[in-house]
Amino acid sequence: MSAKEIKALMRRAFEVINKGKAASITTDEIWAPNFVLHTGTGRDIRGLKDYKQWWSENYNAFPDLHFTLDDMVVEGDKVVSRYTMTGTHKGEIMGIPPTNKKVTNWMIEIDHVAGGKLMEGWVRWDTLGLMQQLGVIPTPKKEK
Repeated sequence: MSAKEIKALMRRAFEVINKGKAASITTDEIWAPNFVLHTGTGRDIRGLKDYKQWWSENYNAFPDLHFTLDDMVVEGDKVVSRYTMTGTHKGEIMGIPPTNKKVTNWMIEIDHVAGGKLMEGWVRWDTLGLMQQLGVIPTPKKEK
């Protein structure tokens, strides 16, 4: 695939994900059946069935989950995306009960593309910032 085609695939992925729970219906056109996502939480998501389930958990925790694609770079068969996630914490996630807090978090993801589909991804986000916004970890006090 060309860089232009890979970027179009990623933009389509973000469109699908931003549909919320309805997104799970159309993931087969973008992600390979044996897609693997390395979440950085110690939990790798393996296969499209588990990937859909993982998204369902995220949508349950943040029903208004939305991603804004901020930047994208393609090199060969890999694409790096920098994006911003926003949402309101309405359901349990990672053992954290709902807080009803609105959060904004940055993320960076590297994806491997083959055969016109996303095959494997590595995602990292500002975990500390998210935990602070949810009130799980205190925010350091600013010095005067």
